[in-house]
Amino acid sequence: MKQKQRGISFLGVLLVGIVVACAFVLGAQVLPTLIEFQAITKAATKATAGNTVPEVRAIFDKAGQIDDIRSISGKDLEVTKEGEKTVVAFAYTREIHMAGPAYLLLKYNGRSK
Repeated sequence: MKQKQRGISFLGVLLVGIVVACAFVLGAQVLPTLIEFQAITKAATKATAGNTVPEVRAIFDKAGQIDDIRSISGKDLEVTKEGEKTVVAFAYTREIHMAGPAYLLLKYNGRSK
């Protein structure tokens, strides 16, 4: 008697492996941008201690040197006042080259807490 075989074929295993490998490579390239976004948010929150716009930008730039922030600088910040509170907002994009003419565009924006 002939029994049915169960399981996944070699091509199925190969396809799943390729998808998992691509997802890993993509995640390995996106993770540093997320870490940098967290550092920028922390630096923006720290910069709210400044009283004037140049002072806020200088505090952000000093924190950016410590945390190695390269995507944005103090001159790119939008500094406003809400009542007595200083608010620092920012927005920037990052491009990650995937393959050939394909790029992944990440848009980040945030504001101090």
